[in-house]
Amino acid sequence: MEKRWVVKDNEHEDIVSKLSDSLGIDSVLTRLLVQRGVRSFPEAKEFFRPSIEGLHDPFLMKDMDIAIQRIEQAIEKGERIMVYGDYDVDGTTAVALTYAFLEDFYDNIEFYIPDRYKEGYGISLAGIDYAHKNNIKVIIALDCGIKAINQVNYAAEKGIDFIICDHHRPGDQLPAAKAIVDPKRKDCQYPYKELSGCGIGFKLAQAYYQKKRLPFDELMKFLDLVAVSIAADIVPITGENRILAYYGLQRLNFKPRAGFESILFYSNIIRKSQPTTTSVFSRDITISDAVFLIGPRINAAGRMKSGNAAVELLLCQRMGETHLLSRDINSNNNDRRNLDTEITRQALEMIDSNPELKESKSTVLFSPQWHKGVIGIVASRLTEHYYRPTIILTESNGVITGSARSVKDFDVYDAIDACSDYLEHFGGHKYAAGLSLKPENLEAFSQAFDETVSKTITDRMLVPEIEIDAEIKLSQITHKFFRILKQFAPHGPGNMTPVFLTRGVTDRNTARVVGQKHLKVTISHPHEPGKSISGIAFQQAHHFDAVVWGKYFDIVYQIEENEWNGTRNLQLNIKDIKTYLK
Repeated sequence: MEKRWVVKDNEHEDIVSKLSDSLGIDSVLTRLLVQRGVRSFPEAKEFFRPSIEGLHDPFLMKDMDIAIQRIEQAIEKGERIMVYGDYDVDGTTAVALTYAFLEDFYDNIEFYIPDRYKEGYGISLAGIDYAHKNNIKVIIALDCGIKAINQVNYAAEKGIDFIICDHHRPGDQLPAAKAIVDPKRKDCQYPYKELSGCGIGFKLAQAYYQKKRLPFDELMKFLDLVAVSIAADIVPITGENRILAYYGLQRLNFKPRAGFESILFYSNIIRKSQPTTTSVFSRDITISDAVFLIGPRINAAGRMKSGNAAVELLLCQRMGETHLLSRDINSNNNDRRNLDTEITRQALEMIDSNPELKESKSTVLFSPQWHKGVIGIVASRLTEHYYRPTIILTESNGVITGSARSVKDFDVYDAIDACSDYLEHFGGHKYAAGLSLKPENLEAFSQAFDETVSKTITDRMLVPEIEIDAEIKLSQITHKFFRILKQFAPHGPGNMTPVFLTRGVTDRNTARVVGQKHLKVTISHPHEPGKSISGIAFQQAHHFDAVVWGKYFDIVYQIEENEWNGTRNLQLNIKDIKTYLK
């Protein structure tokens, strides 16, 4: 699929020049800083060296004082508390964090993860019935609950108070909970709005520690959970999230909890025989590892069996036991892979065999046989393949449930909201959402969604975009340049890994296809005869004939370090190639 290249404007050149002088670094790197909102030396220092002191006072969050008072009251009265959360990575890490912090002071607690297939997403009546039967007086809901109006009322009738700690967008009406801690509330003046669900749980713990005048350092042990939630939930890595992710990754690398270490073991990342200053593992653990190695395995527990297994793993401190739990979760993940591969194949076949579907500006597909646990992954794969808003639906217990994914700049939550008359429930974010509806409303909803997308999406949005931070020469790519570039991490929305453009390069007669799909090259430029650098272009073997010796082409890429036999060399991870004849 042809991609659109968009080079960011060179704005604020006066600021770039002054900042380059004060920092003493390449102006390209300074431009990257300015693009990320850094305008001065102090701001650059804060960006490169995030400080825990930069975290906001948790009591700035609406209802935080009420939430802490209710928890204190429950502890004083000896009331049983239940920590309730969603079955995905954000939910299970949030439950593990909140349960663990409470357990340090109080033992009359338990946690509850709803069954994806019997109860569905969010607060369930079955969960409330369980709480009532087990004499629960307070439910702390993490990563869900902001729209649970009927459920909270039902709980109140049974004498159960709700403390909702959510980060999703509220509806027009808030539940009648004892406290609702959600920075996206319209009446919440908290300075940072983009915390993960686990991040909200951390702020709850921070508030409790602050109220009790307990040392903040004791909270650092929870930051690995927060970092994984930030990565897996794809929230912006800016502001507080950048601080939390930065220190959370340090925790993952130097003092990982037993559950994460076991997950990494099953991802073929093991401890070094001799510790180093960078990580206890065979290589540094990054946000990408949290997204692609840790996250899918934690998710697999809830997708294939029960999210309870993920929380048990994250709470367990005995390495032998965590290895057994991780082995089972890894097996769940393998089963998940096989399922989502097969369902993706079926879904693509449905589109390819239907000309109307193929030409549509959106995708809505339904099969009652599809596994509910993997439809979100399938939606992501189809969005990547056809690059348009996508909803994948299946049937569970007589209700159709689905997952939606979107493309850059298109708000799929708003599009679903416009069709909400046909839905039972929905919730989510701009780029990902979940929904449920009655079978008799499927056709009307599908048509309404397609009409809404067709009216509001632009042709530009339907072309995948590569956003380029800067155009540079190959000679600018040095080890010093890369050492500073590495300090831009952790990367994610709001601070993506920098992408560079170099025009008019050639391959030094080394181009070859590896792994049948990938292109390995050695890049040089006719105006820089002394400089060459190796590159790998994943899934781009189709460019082989166009990049052989003597032909010029343009590349967009990220710079990375490749280690082989103990030697580290810089390498280009080539994201796209545009060729033209010499």
